[in-house]
Amino acid sequence: MHQRKIKPVIGISIGDINGIGVEVTMKALMDNRTYKSFTPLIYAHGKALTFYRKQLGLEDFNFAQIKSVDEIQHKRINVINVAEECPEVIPGVETQEAGKFALETLKMAVNDLKEGKIQALVTAPLNKNNVNSEILPFVGHTEFITQAVGSTESLMLMVSEKLRVGLVTGHVPLAKVAENVTQERIIQKANILLKSLENDFGINKPKIAILGLNPHAGEDGLLGVEEEEIIKPAIHALKDQNKMVFGPYPADGFFGMAHQTKFDGVLAMYHDQGLVPFKSMAFSTGVNFTAGLPVVRTSPDHGTAYNIAGKNVADEGSMRAAIFLAADIIIQHNPQESED
Repeated sequence: MHQRKIKPVIGISIGDINGIGVEVTMKALMDNRTYKSFTPLIYAHGKALTFYRKQLGLEDFNFAQIKSVDEIQHKRINVINVAEECPEVIPGVETQEAGKFALETLKMAVNDLKEGKIQALVTAPLNKNNVNSEILPFVGHTEFITQAVGSTESLMLMVSEKLRVGLVTGHVPLAKVAENVTQERIIQKANILLKSLENDFGINKPKIAILGLNPHAGEDGLLGVEEEEIIKPAIHALKDQNKMVFGPYPADGFFGMAHQTKFDGVLAMYHDQGLVPFKSMAFSTGVNFTAGLPVVRTSPDHGTAYNIAGKNVADEGSMRAAIFLAADIIIQHNPQESED
């Protein structure tokens, strides 16, 4: 007799309730494919969602209020109150209360993720300024979740339908990038990228491009020595492990001539080198995926966008892509959990 599979639960930490996170989450979940392969659980407060439902005229957005994951209702949008009281919702305004609440939603969601109560986590945008405190310096979701699940390394991987870009260095000041680009780190990040392309995206024998650090990839040492002394030896070491890695490529010419289409993934040396071309090509559908963790975590590739919060103009495309990518990766890991 066929056993009907329980749909995986995808948690969504709502982020800053005064940004566009609530709006894009609500709109994304109104997609009629939502319940086919997963059950959504929003870590927030019912009052915040009710506020935006009225503010944005989303009368068709309905949800079940639950007190714990054990009460989850499949084929419904579930909302769990992270705090007893909901902070005042003031679209477009940065408040300490909203920052504290955003951190609480993240902590509860990550805890449930670690305990296996939810199968994946999608993080709506928060504002580092009002989350940060002397007690907890908050660099970013990626670093916070990596540490929380007990991992020492992860890879920020930007994903769209046609492009996947990983970063050797993430949220590091530009002045400190060069000292953080080491042979060991390039090898480590490249291996995380290759493994993720195989395990999370189902690509057999993935092929990746590695970018240079300097203009023209150093031009044989004329414009910098990192390519000759660090990046090329790392590529040779990876090739010695029978990995399909190529480079180093000058970043401008590489993307300018659309060479990314010839590879399954690209490894950039620093944040803007990878994210500027990525967001130029895929801003409304791009997803930030944290590769190399024992858990699945995605997020949209945009921030809180206070300037358009509450105005019903935010594009939910990236949030929708983040939610469905999380579902796709869960199914890639567990093919038996696909649609029934």
